[in-house]
Amino acid sequence: MVDNTENQEDFMDDDFEGSFEDLFENSLKELKAGNVVVGTVVQVNPDSVVVDVGGKSEGLIPINEFVNEQGQVKTDIKVGDQFDVLIERTENENGLISLSKEKADRQKIWNALEENAVVEGRILSRIKGGLSVDIGVNAFLPGSQVDLRPVRNLDKMLGETYEFKIIKLNKRRGNIVLSRRVLLEEQRESMRGDTLKQLEEGQVVEGAVKNLTDYGAFIDLGGIDGLLHITDMSWGRVTHPSDILNVGDKINVKILKFDRDKERVSLGLKQIAPDPWLDVEAKFPVGRKVTGKVVSLTDYGAFIELEEGVEGLIHVSEMSWTKRIKHPNKVLNIGDEVESVVLALDIPNRRISLGLKQVEPNPWEVVGEKFPIGTIIEGQVKNITDFGIFVGVDEGIDGLVHISDLSWTKRVKHPSELYKKGDVVRAVVLNIDRENERFSLGVKQLLSDPWESIPVRYTPGTIIRGQVTSVTDFGIFLEVEEGIEGLIHVSEISKEKVDTPKNFAKVGEDLEAVVLHVDTVERKIALSIKHLSDQKEKAEVDAFLGAQKNATSNFGDLLQGAMHKAGGEKDGE
Repeated sequence: MVDNTENQEDFMDDDFEGSFEDLFENSLKELKAGNVVVGTVVQVNPDSVVVDVGGKSEGLIPINEFVNEQGQVKTDIKVGDQFDVLIERTENENGLISLSKEKADRQKIWNALEENAVVEGRILSRIKGGLSVDIGVNAFLPGSQVDLRPVRNLDKMLGETYEFKIIKLNKRRGNIVLSRRVLLEEQRESMRGDTLKQLEEGQVVEGAVKNLTDYGAFIDLGGIDGLLHITDMSWGRVTHPSDILNVGDKINVKILKFDRDKERVSLGLKQIAPDPWLDVEAKFPVGRKVTGKVVSLTDYGAFIELEEGVEGLIHVSEMSWTKRIKHPNKVLNIGDEVESVVLALDIPNRRISLGLKQVEPNPWEVVGEKFPIGTIIEGQVKNITDFGIFVGVDEGIDGLVHISDLSWTKRVKHPSELYKKGDVVRAVVLNIDRENERFSLGVKQLLSDPWESIPVRYTPGTIIRGQVTSVTDFGIFLEVEEGIEGLIHVSEISKEKVDTPKNFAKVGEDLEAVVLHVDTVERKIALSIKHLSDQKEKAEVDAFLGAQKNATSNFGDLLQGAMHKAGGEKDGE
């Protein structure tokens, strides 16, 4: 048997020597700047890790390059652990190779990235035009690619993790552009077909508020949008959709109408709950006192929310028994809790008429008992008009003294000649009209009517003297006593023809005249000058005849006395 031991040893030596040279050459090739090689931990220091990369070469890596997914330094690094490292420099002044685990990891990520690939990343910060995203390396997410619709507040997305699609990749320049919108559109499109098959009118489905407008909200039902009109959001009053909804809210809605061909969906939110108007008649019967909150004010009244979806109107005319309310904001404010009385119901038109003043008794119902006709009251002048003065009688009730009831005798052109606001006035209650809410007072009625005694004091034929107050084409007005005038008609001025009274007398002159006639109904005294001389003559004759009568009477009395005396003397004899 041939001994081949020596030959085998020679073969093994030759083979080993060749393999060692290859390994050595390969190691020299790997240990070039920019290459990624496998390193083994040989020592862990507090601030660094010593790594063997072969070829009798070791390198130093800062401990802060060994971090977990949360960005915290790992505490479980041990001798023997292996990982990829990037050779930055083959040897520094200490004879150590300059290594980087962080750059090796980054290069591995870059090598694995491809355009149109889907990656996961965390949004780091806002930058010009969009957001910075960490996908292992920094990438750019344009603002237009964040969502299906423009996002106004990008800050709320900071720190969030999403999936993105790489839409542009330039490894040489190190640029990566991402899109989240593309993935959402793909997802939305895949959902669209399934959603269209499932939708039916009357169905209640869940959706997400996608956008708000002045007239409603668009709800994403899963690849298809439905319109929730503002009138279908609540049975109550909604000023703007943002009052009850926010973008992103998950809500249940009812499908009111669905046009499958045009892919149009009308939604309702209030229709999920029962219509509150179904039992309004039972809850709020006419005459019942109710409490609600003022939700709106208009020129003509205030709207009161009695419960969600049920409102009533207090008309401005129903706010006070006594005051004239020009605008509801003089009495109520939005948000006020107010008690009122149900006046009328119109269920088909969803209207409730409420009254505020009806909560309190109507003062006009009791004012007649408090102030019967003939009562003398005292109050302040509240207002002065062309036709009279308003005097405060009771809480919220003013009485009117008409200009014709200010004086029996004076001709009052305007009440302001006699009174001003704030004056205290005494007056007599003349009439109370509860239905029309009118309270009539009189000042002149405090005194007796002088015209009641004028026919007695100024009988026809009475000669009077007065002052001329006015001269007109038809006659002369003569004041016979304070406030009482008589008229000397042009035909009663002279027995001769008078062309115009203005040539006969002037205002302020004193004249004598005789009373012809007194009309107490029209309150007129007819006077005459031309009959004055006749009346004076008659008066003189009457006076003379009266004197004659008195003289005859006196003579008879004397004669009778003398005869009586003579008879007495004869009896004495």
